[in-house]
Amino acid sequence: MKSIRLREGKERSLLRRHPWVFEGSIARGSADAGELVRVEAADGRFLAWGAYSPSSSIRVRAWSFDEAQRIDAAFFTQRLQQAIALRARLGIASDGQRLVHGEADGLPGLIVDRYGDVLSAQFGSAGIERWRDVVADALLATTGLTSLYERSDASVRALEGLPERTGWLRGGGPTALAITEHGWQLGLDVALGHKTGYYLDQRDNRHRFAQLVRQLGCRTVLNCYSYTGGFSVAALAGGAQQVTSVDSSGPALDQARDNLRRNGFDDTAHAFVDADVNAFLRQCLAEGRSFDAIVLDPPKFAPTAAHAERAARAYKDINRLGLKLLAPGGLLLTFSCSGGIPADLFHKIVAGAGIDAGVNAAILQRLEGAPDHPTTLEFPEGEYLKGLALLRM
Repeated sequence: MKSIRLREGKERSLLRRHPWVFEGSIARGSADAGELVRVEAADGRFLAWGAYSPSSSIRVRAWSFDEAQRIDAAFFTQRLQQAIALRARLGIASDGQRLVHGEADGLPGLIVDRYGDVLSAQFGSAGIERWRDVVADALLATTGLTSLYERSDASVRALEGLPERTGWLRGGGPTALAITEHGWQLGLDVALGHKTGYYLDQRDNRHRFAQLVRQLGCRTVLNCYSYTGGFSVAALAGGAQQVTSVDSSGPALDQARDNLRRNGFDDTAHAFVDADVNAFLRQCLAEGRSFDAIVLDPPKFAPTAAHAERAARAYKDINRLGLKLLAPGGLLLTFSCSGGIPADLFHKIVAGAGIDAGVNAAILQRLEGAPDHPTTLEFPEGEYLKGLALLRM
């Protein structure tokens, strides 16, 4: 068994059961990609069993902090069973669910979503890559399903020295699917959609948006970075009369039209705009337009803290424009899915945008990811999605 010896004082995070060991914390030791290693403090004390990744700045991701734990097929099966059992207790109002959420479920690098009778998985670290077939078989055995699509095409794999890979890992069939969410029908494609196929983390925020649109009587809605129109469906379900969906992807807007039709809404009565969101917001401002409700759900501007300063400027600009376009008494739902932007910084950015826009707003609610995307006490970095529901005053 190969060992990784840490520098003096670098054991503190592992003693707090944080699963990451960075390159600079290691005094000596190495292993092959994904190989099981024993992580030791400078004095030789056992700290964790982990997977080594020679290409990543995160050199080791911990599997277990129990020295007696065997890291074998039974270990992965048990972790998967625990993760799936947790979701069964959450009362999720959808057949689209996040079954495994990486480090939060004790399986660093593994993301697994369920879309009806199909699983979609992403293997994002060298450690979980080594156990790929074991994980695939255990997932099917635990869920009773037969089809598993692999979406290992995220950029993080390059940081792990792994090639991108997609396709049916087990079973097969059409990749165009539909899920039910809070009574709505939403179409998606596990092969072509973002992430593993869809943004399940916004499930409850979409439902809350529908409630607020109805409660506040919002008639005109602008959904920016609309993707396949989840928030647009929510707005119409909440009683909105006119929805404008803006995205720079034509195929995503085509799916948005289909999603409106699936839910009994006349897609011809609403606008689908293929455009750069920033440019469209400026155009609306120049035309003197305003909206009763606006959703700003941009892509990840800051994947790490190193990108935070540039991302902060981008978030501030779109929120400034959004607040200026909001009618008096209007509703703004604004989000950041950037891990490099913590919730307190996002609040400050939006507050600065309000000052620049000359607009004050009341915070109705702070928003986060759905509970099947858990953040644990030991791994706060898992809290990537944060949002604010604001009412213009």
